[in-house]
Amino acid sequence: MRLVGIAALGVMLGGCASVTRGTTENISISSTPSGVEAVVSGLEVPTTCTTPCSVVVKRNADISITFQKEGYEPQIVPLSRDIPTSGAAGFAGNLLLGGVVGMGVDAATGAATDHKPNPVIVTMQPTVRARPVAPKRQRTPAASPEAGT
Repeated sequence: MRLVGIAALGVMLGGCASVTRGTTENISISSTPSGVEAVVSGLEVPTTCTTPCSVVVKRNADISITFQKEGYEPQIVPLSRDIPTSGAAGFAGNLLLGGVVGMGVDAATGAATDHKPNPVIVTMQPTVRARPVAPKRQRTPAASPEAGT
């Protein structure tokens, strides 16, 4: 009976990182200048916002953000995932409470990971436009003075 109770508790807790950190996080997005369109890819539904803004993403999502504004070069910032110390502690807590089930839940949901960089900050670069080159004018030969006048 005691084993059944411990197993039920482990299943109810899911995963320590899932419980303590959640399966989503906020990503803050800003740019210089502000007012840039940020398209967040890698979500179930692609999301667009105007900087400065923030979006809620799943911790296990592969995210990239495309910045675009007329008159500026577009920029793409891929986000990586890593395990901070708080996520590692939650994942390790599964050894005590959640067991293999908790570790599986944390691994599947990415609850032990954070996206980097966060906040995402970019400086937009103006579009380099080639200045039109004026056609060279042909020089007309100077009139030569006539001999004998």
